[in-house]
Amino acid sequence: MAWYHRLLNMTRRDRLARDIEREMAFHLAERVDDLMAEGMSEAEATREARLRFGNPTLQRERTYGQDVLLWLESVLADLRYAFRALRKSPGFAVVAIMSLGLGIGANTAIFSLLNALVMRTLPVENPQELLLLTFGSSENTRTYFTNPLWEELREQQDALSGAFSYSGRDFNLATGGEVRNVAGYWVSGEFFQVLGVRPVIGRTLLPSDDFRGCPAVAVVSHGFWQREYGGAPGAVGGTIMLDGHPFDLVGVVDPAFSGVDVGIASDVYTPLCTEPIVYPGSTDLDARSSWFIRIMGRPARGLTTAQAGARLATLAPRIFGVTVPQHWGAEAQQRYGEYTLGVRAVPNGVSSLRRQYREALLVLMGVVGVVLLIACGNVANLLLARATKRQHEVAIRRAIGSGRWRLVRQLVTESLLLSLLGAVVAVAFARWASVFLVRMLSASGGLWLDLSLDMRVLGFTLAIATATGVLFGLAPAWRATGIAPQAALRTAGRGVTDRHVRFATGKVLVVGQLALSLSLVVGAGLLIGTLTRLLTIDTGFDRNGVLLVSTDNRNVGYSPEESRVVGRELLERMRALPGVSSASAARLTPISNRAWNNYMFVDGYTPPEDRDALVWFNSTSDDYFHTLRTPLRAGRDFDARDVQGSAKVAVISETTAGRFFGEPQPLGRTFRTELGGEGETYEVVGVVADTKYEEVDEETLAIAYLPLSQSGVGTALQFQLRTEGDPRALAPMVTNVIEEMHPMISVRFTTLSDQVAASLTRPRILAVLSGFFGAVALLLAMIGLYGTLSYRVTSRRNEIGVRLALGAARTRVLRMVLGEVGRLVILGVALGSVVALGSTRLLATFLFEVTASDPVTLALSAIVLAVVALAAGALPAWRAARLDPMEALREE
Repeated sequence: MAWYHRLLNMTRRDRLARDIEREMAFHLAERVDDLMAEGMSEAEATREARLRFGNPTLQRERTYGQDVLLWLESVLADLRYAFRALRKSPGFAVVAIMSLGLGIGANTAIFSLLNALVMRTLPVENPQELLLLTFGSSENTRTYFTNPLWEELREQQDALSGAFSYSGRDFNLATGGEVRNVAGYWVSGEFFQVLGVRPVIGRTLLPSDDFRGCPAVAVVSHGFWQREYGGAPGAVGGTIMLDGHPFDLVGVVDPAFSGVDVGIASDVYTPLCTEPIVYPGSTDLDARSSWFIRIMGRPARGLTTAQAGARLATLAPRIFGVTVPQHWGAEAQQRYGEYTLGVRAVPNGVSSLRRQYREALLVLMGVVGVVLLIACGNVANLLLARATKRQHEVAIRRAIGSGRWRLVRQLVTESLLLSLLGAVVAVAFARWASVFLVRMLSASGGLWLDLSLDMRVLGFTLAIATATGVLFGLAPAWRATGIAPQAALRTAGRGVTDRHVRFATGKVLVVGQLALSLSLVVGAGLLIGTLTRLLTIDTGFDRNGVLLVSTDNRNVGYSPEESRVVGRELLERMRALPGVSSASAARLTPISNRAWNNYMFVDGYTPPEDRDALVWFNSTSDDYFHTLRTPLRAGRDFDARDVQGSAKVAVISETTAGRFFGEPQPLGRTFRTELGGEGETYEVVGVVADTKYEEVDEETLAIAYLPLSQSGVGTALQFQLRTEGDPRALAPMVTNVIEEMHPMISVRFTTLSDQVAASLTRPRILAVLSGFFGAVALLLAMIGLYGTLSYRVTSRRNEIGVRLALGAARTRVLRMVLGEVGRLVILGVALGSVVALGSTRLLATFLFEVTASDPVTLALSAIVLAVVALAAGALPAWRAARLDPMEALREE
């Protein structure tokens, strides 16, 4: 009989039983008729037929076994029995399921993030074919190209069957006032065709949309269409305002597609050729040193990834030879001409977030794995205690013929059921936890990850639950079925020897839990210490009480000179606002995730390596250092003398002064930069304290400040306003000032403290989560220790009662139990210290101003563990000391 018929028969047992009875009756009747035909009487024939047929019950079971899947029926019977057993012990079931749910859920939550960030492929056609183009030297590979490079590559390459370029950027939907940004792309016309992404309404962008002087058209995401237009079909054919310019909306893309940059949900797509519309008069399309484009494609038919890369490499000399930046120096042009091309497979898309958080997520996977081990230790202890209580049941079942492996299978089925029920709780917990983590990550900017459950996440959860159920249920099941039936059935001797062994096993599990908990607590202490140091480190400026105002006047159409005048007038008006103690303007603000660097040349200084000549720059107004409270070490700040046409000046940091000039106050000395042919020459007029530039935990960088009054302001300008009150209270007044100047000027507000805090997202997540999981580990270890000691006290009630009856002091009993706790803690701390010293080395790259073997953190963690363990043992010890000896002896 086919297996599916046997499976179907399991759902109609009554009908199958009736069919079997009819079939047996038919065979008996046939045999009776044959025997009667041979001359027997009906009674003799019936008796003989039954004798020849054999045991009807056995025949019925054999037939039933051939008509159903017996192994599946047996498993279902075990599951029904396991459900009944768990219903009879709800306390045990709840504790075990919640412990496993927390442990498995934590693992599933972190794995969900890893899956979304690293493993999930892009929802495009044949994502395994996607290649990202790279260029550079063997020591330094880059992924951002210039538009002239892209145009040359597009015309000359034959290694790719299709290629496209794109550049991520934010588009402002507001036409004035506070900005309303959405993530978007500038894309070449081949973008959607190469990816195989189709529209749900209207059309996508086409190659015919991408040419110099092209009209302003745009495509939006399905989510944006739903949010902004309510899913109205009439939205297509209308216009959308992007950075103050009208774009014709021509289509809505597939809802599954959110771009090729993982972590960013792109809402707007416009042709690359519309860049001059958004930035009139300052386009980057012809700039040979503006690196803002990424290029992706698919290999030509018949080519492997390596072959496509090799063919592109042969084109590199010609492509780089005709796109050399002419304003670069001879040495830089030579290096540029030596660059080569390459490719990298990117079926999962590209992501700066992946590079930033991958190692952190792997560390967290290790942490939650340890939490799961501790939770499993608790469950194993519970199962051992439960097995001891069920010795009589197991002994009776063995005495009436059940095999040991059959009983082991039954008990392992119960543990598997526990872990699977824990997995159900885990999925719900993981969903909440992963969303919470994404919100924490979003503190540093817009972030979107596809956290929907897929087969990989569900398979991971099921695999962990199954492994947990088998590995930590097998030992208690084997132990429970290993007691001889006659020993377990004795009434007076209630398995004393086995209880001793069980307690010894429980102690080993508790020591392991304490050791693992200590390693987690030490790791949490190191990461929390790192975050504390980063929050309190001297950044060279005072982050408190500063409102940052970002303005953009590109929608107004000011000339460069008008932008400079407007910027100065805005600064003076902001300085006059009530509550503003000082204000300044700058091209960049500290820790803004934006950078500007260049090479500095000083007569008499030869850098050991090229990178030693690299300096980070900023353009600032007067009063910038006073506003940020950066100490001026020597010389002066910028002032009214520093204007267009006057001698170019600069203020440098202490590190710049020491590295390039070899003295702390090189006032009057000069340096050159790489820009402007032979380079611009600047006179040093001041020296300020070192400050952090891009990251709080970065090494001290060499920084130079140029006067904003001597350089082009551009369309964007950053203002810094210091106040003694809440800096956000200044925002409405600043908005009024800007609207009075021109209502089309866009503005965005944040505070310097929030900007610095956003840069600490990764260490904050690591510290918060490691602290949380460390606390969970302590709680689980506390529960495990409490359960073990409670069982120990219960099993020794008679002994303790005899001791008390013979005159033992209750304090002696208290010390006896707490002494047991102390011994377990000492063993756990000793083993945990070894584990911690080995495991915390994995955290070295995440630590700041603290070593992985910090003795203070280890000592404090051991103290915390000891206090928690003593608190867990206090209640069992108190119950033992309060025991009534007569009641205990009466039980005996």
